[in-house]
Amino acid sequence: MKVIKRYSGGVILTVILAIISMIVAGFIPMHLISASVFALIIGMILNPIITKYNIFSGGIKFVSKQILRLAIILMGLTLSFSQVVSVGGYSLIVMVFTLLTAFGGGYLLGKLFKMNWKLSSLISAGTGICGGSAIAAIAPIIEAEDKDIAYAISATFIFDILMVILFPIAGRYFGMSDMGFGLWAGTAVNDTSSVVAAGYAFSDAAGAFSVIVKLTRTLSIIPIVLAFSLINAKVKQREMPNGQVLEKKKVNMRKIFPYFILMFLVMVAIKSIGVVPDVISTSASSISKFFMVMALGAIGLKTNFKEVSTSGFKPMLHGFIISALVVVVSFVVQMFLGQL
Repeated sequence: MKVIKRYSGGVILTVILAIISMIVAGFIPMHLISASVFALIIGMILNPIITKYNIFSGGIKFVSKQILRLAIILMGLTLSFSQVVSVGGYSLIVMVFTLLTAFGGGYLLGKLFKMNWKLSSLISAGTGICGGSAIAAIAPIIEAEDKDIAYAISATFIFDILMVILFPIAGRYFGMSDMGFGLWAGTAVNDTSSVVAAGYAFSDAAGAFSVIVKLTRTLSIIPIVLAFSLINAKVKQREMPNGQVLEKKKVNMRKIFPYFILMFLVMVAIKSIGVVPDVISTSASSISKFFMVMALGAIGLKTNFKEVSTSGFKPMLHGFIISALVVVVSFVVQMFLGQL
């Protein structure tokens, strides 16, 4: 009973918040703004009120951590390793360049702007992989603060809104093919809902192709998460509270490998061998998305907007520059490959 009492208030609150956010998002034309974004924003608005009542704190923390991880695990049942092959070599080549641009450019800009490396990395992940989902997956690995998660999602979201509007216009201006535009949108637009909106605004064929590319791009979460697991472990080893540097030590993969990412890999493998019926995969996708909305709503409820605003203008500029570079790089690479 004590456990139920401790968590029920916050869990019920995030469920209600997720339902409201999904209803509100349903009224937005072309699903321009995802339910996750609404949940995050509404949660941040409610933060000053909710933090006054201890009854919500336990459940909110549980949802922001454990339910978030469960959502990521279930996401694995919607992906298949064979999807990487189905989109062909061209999309993989483009994604290599866009990921290098997002993380390489993000690292350099983070140094230039003297930003917190965790916030810089989250913005790069959101830009290079899949918006909020990538940010949510990497955040617990590098032990990022909630305000950094909220700010990173906000930075990538603002650019996405512009791209959903401008991408179809630019695609028609350049006379792009359905496959070329789908590959461009799938590799350059951040959030999945924005990819769908931009792709289908161009044509149904472009929309279908952009979704396949986006799912393949999402699989890059696996190596990126492993890489950040190593990075975070080494940073923690090297830094001491007084600023002294520790000697380099061999990273113990057994200790740093997050169990929920291992389970995510298992789910992808199960999906890949074809033993999961489509109805189960579809249901898992719906549940995963709902849990993700709940988790981002919980993160919003834990985030004070005033604290987020202290991050300043540079992180937003960081996100805009990286997103713009990814768009350009994706287009240029396709131009050289003759896929436009």
